[in-house]
Amino acid sequence: MVQLIEPTTARGQTVITVEDVGVQFILGRRNMGLRELILRPGKGTVPTTKFWALRNVSFEVNAGEAIGVIGRNGQGKSTLLKLVAGVLIPDEGRVEVRGDVSPLIEITGGFVNDLTGRENIYLAAGLHGMKKAEIDEKFDEIVDFAEVRDFLDTPYRHYSSGMKVRLAFSVVSQLDGQILLVDEVLAVGDKRFREKCYNRIDELLSVGRTLFLVSHSASDLQRFCSRGLYLRSGELRADGPIDAVLEQYAQEG
Repeated sequence: MVQLIEPTTARGQTVITVEDVGVQFILGRRNMGLRELILRPGKGTVPTTKFWALRNVSFEVNAGEAIGVIGRNGQGKSTLLKLVAGVLIPDEGRVEVRGDVSPLIEITGGFVNDLTGRENIYLAAGLHGMKKAEIDEKFDEIVDFAEVRDFLDTPYRHYSSGMKVRLAFSVVSQLDGQILLVDEVLAVGDKRFREKCYNRIDELLSVGRTLFLVSHSASDLQRFCSRGLYLRSGELRADGPIDAVLEQYAQEG
């Protein structure tokens, strides 16, 4: 169960509660096509395997905390962020989120190739709940941060991968959500743009935003985060000061 509650902005108050959460995925499930049904009569589906992406995970997050989520690929990090973002619903346990979420995860997913950059700004920001007047007010700041002013009326499909990420980050980082979810987005783009992203996150943290950061970069985690959550095989192996959690990860991971 995922429950959204009225925003709580005071530092120290609980904004995220994850209690005994489990998420189960099924590998290989799909319906067979006509050709496969003829070749494999009597078998309507491909064999499946179930596995738990997360299991028995519990923790709380207070407003203003900056938390790094640590673990190898496929250990449940992105799944956890999607639960907090409300994209996934747990099969077991509950997730409570008190406040709006600004998700910097799969950030180019809401953009449409056939629309221009200008049109995509209004579409993506609108999908995240911004009103047209708000987008109008922040439009120039979004464009200047993304450095795409010369390409505003160019179809998004013609943007380079770097331009797409810059524009998407610029839009989502303008959202007013008190909880900021960042999933590996800092690993993309050139060094100069990464520094712009770092500075933008610093600004958001300085006004009391809560940060969830997934990164394989220990330096990024230590720069922004004071607390770490270490996931291994879908289980929460450690929850504590970021340096101690990184040390445990280095020993076990």
